[in-house]
Amino acid sequence: MKTINPATGKVIKEYSEMSYEEVSGIIYRANIAQKQWKDKSFTNRSVNLNKIAKSLKENKQELGELMSTEMGKPLSQSIGEIEKCAWVCEYYAENAEDLLSDDSVETDASKSYVTFNPLGTVLSIMPWNFPFWQLFRFAAPALMAGNAVILSHSENVTGCALEIEKIIHTSGIPADLFRTILVQNENMKPVIQHNGIAAVTLTGSTRAGKIVASQAGEALKKTVLELGGSDPSIILADANLKQAAESCVNSRTLNSGQSCIAAKRFVVVEEVYDEFVSEFKKLMESKKVGDPFDEATDIGPMAREDLRDGLHEQVQKSIEAGANCILGGEKPGATGSFYPVTILENVTKGMPAYDEELFGPVASIIKVQDEEEAVQVANDSIYGLGASIYSKDVEKAEKIAAEQLEAGCCFVNEFVKSDPRLPFGGIKQSGYGRELGLYGIREFVNTKTVYVK
Repeated sequence: MKTINPATGKVIKEYSEMSYEEVSGIIYRANIAQKQWKDKSFTNRSVNLNKIAKSLKENKQELGELMSTEMGKPLSQSIGEIEKCAWVCEYYAENAEDLLSDDSVETDASKSYVTFNPLGTVLSIMPWNFPFWQLFRFAAPALMAGNAVILSHSENVTGCALEIEKIIHTSGIPADLFRTILVQNENMKPVIQHNGIAAVTLTGSTRAGKIVASQAGEALKKTVLELGGSDPSIILADANLKQAAESCVNSRTLNSGQSCIAAKRFVVVEEVYDEFVSEFKKLMESKKVGDPFDEATDIGPMAREDLRDGLHEQVQKSIEAGANCILGGEKPGATGSFYPVTILENVTKGMPAYDEELFGPVASIIKVQDEEEAVQVANDSIYGLGASIYSKDVEKAEKIAAEQLEAGCCFVNEFVKSDPRLPFGGIKQSGYGRELGLYGIREFVNTKTVYVK
């Protein structure tokens, strides 16, 4: 197992994969630690979570540099990610007890209520694109609920995974309660099906989600899956086009375009199509691709060379099928996994740019006649993670977002983003279950009915 700097192509460090026996021992000890942890009060657990938050903030520069080195994110975004991780720890430290308080229900019993008990040890299989945030948005509520956590991270961010473990251990949380394991994806099945694993959460591709869900299902393990997305942004005729274009460009280029909830398909009504595309292109052209440690850089390299090459193939196939490339689209010959900011017009069904997730700084623009067609095109996807809509008629846009768009997160006049206070997740091929908010902390608990006569 090795980590490679995507900006230079040089190997950072190599690691040895753990044996199944080593992993099994880690899981066994996690179960012992969890039985003690679940008996601690919320107040005691919150002390540890707040210490994690404090440590994250104190070490954000070093942690951000590690993240940018391993997966190429611009440094300012890496530091922002660490700060967001501190926020989610603080949020659940303050609110977990209320979110998991008993729900009283009136029945014919003298007393009946619903209580929430931790499930045990939860296995988290995490991706590389937000290597700290995607772990902490699950781990903060899971730990506050009384669970133990086993982390299996992407190979290319192994350094981040080990630093996460170190940060959590310095908070005073028992060392066996949170552990990072080094196991390659093809060897995960026996870990998923281990008797000591109570549930599994995965953030990753739809293909990976199907594999993990199948393997967990064989052992009747609870799963939460946050998978891919091809999120639409609808631009209606009455939208503030400058504001919409700026929001859409930020969404498409954040994290070098490598975000499951990034806007990827821009569905624009004919009446304002030319004006929007002109503004959108101007802003996309202004984005600088380069060294993630350069303060002027907006977009770093893609995380791996194979991911860059796969994206380029999707772009070329779309062009061959009739898409018009009005910006970018040429793979650089320089060192590193860089890809230019790219815009494809005349995108239609049957093209990769329409049907598939483009995980990089590539925008697909689709022209529609009216609002009705815009909603139809937005929903014409196997995915359903996020969606956004832009209009000055906020009441109308809200109604469309709430009632018509087929996605787990729908935003009006803003791009889709995660927030510790709000549930996050998708439908269709984007997965199931929720992270964050009330619904996130209640995913990995036993929702137990208590009836007293």
